[in-house]
Amino acid sequence: MRNASVVTMFILLGIPHTEDLETMLFVLFLSFYIFTLIGNLLILLAIVSSTRLHTPMYFFLCELSMCDIFFPSVSSPKMLFYLSGNSRAISYAGCVSQLFFYHFLGCTECFLYTVMAYDRFVAICYPLRYSIIMSHRACALLAIGTSFFGCIQATFLTALTFQLPYCGPNEVDYYFCDIPVMLKLACADTSALEMVGFISVGLMPLSCFLLILTSYSRIAYSILQIRSAEGQQRAFSTCSAHLTAILLFYMPVVLIYLRPTPSPWMDATVQILNNLVTPMLNPLIYSLRNKEVKSSLRKALRQLGFHPEQLQRDE
Repeated sequence: MRNASVVTMFILLGIPHTEDLETMLFVLFLSFYIFTLIGNLLILLAIVSSTRLHTPMYFFLCELSMCDIFFPSVSSPKMLFYLSGNSRAISYAGCVSQLFFYHFLGCTECFLYTVMAYDRFVAICYPLRYSIIMSHRACALLAIGTSFFGCIQATFLTALTFQLPYCGPNEVDYYFCDIPVMLKLACADTSALEMVGFISVGLMPLSCFLLILTSYSRIAYSILQIRSAEGQQRAFSTCSAHLTAILLFYMPVVLIYLRPTPSPWMDATVQILNNLVTPMLNPLIYSLRNKEVKSSLRKALRQLGFHPEQLQRDE
């Protein structure tokens, strides 16, 4: 792949229209990144340390937290590196790696949200058969499947992008290597590939979203059949966090990849929200009103020598 290209290095120009704001952005994005890592590591600690949370729902939440740790780590370290005054250069192989792992983790997370919706569908619509349908074997296969199909999708998109010759400009008008900005640098006609990429990037999230919509349509119908208001509220509370996370995940995807007229500044702003803010908010979304997670986390922190009285007050 690399031998077909004259360019051996790219220059990341960063976020458009943010000149002289590097120091402020460095502090802001570093804070987001640190809080993202800490929040998701705490979720992992709470789930792993408590046998009460060793259920399918928390198993998939654990996988989501792992994705939310690695997903921002694809682009954030390099962005923070050049915002601190260091080189903006990235090697050809580094650019390929960024694009692959960004779409691999993004697609994996997209499939994972679909699986989590299916898990909630089985739990609410077929509660008596839940433990049979969502067995350990089924959960393992679903978890492996999300990563496998995410890898297939990312491999296709990466090969599609870097089979093109790059022999001229090497300045990437963005803060990391992504498909739309890389196609602009190719020394070939990319119209057909742009259409294929548009269909591929759009079809996968759309398919997942339709499956999620189907699951939650059935869930809503089942909740409405519950006679007690308390039962309806309890059933809805188990789904509200997932629905919030889905909206935060899909809105940036639609704005970035499915708009007919791209805007570099808006795309970069939305991408920052997608890369840093959403992974940072997910631990809060899934644990803020979850007493089991907070209780398990409090016990785990006490075993490590911490005394999280704040969690006690929140509860």
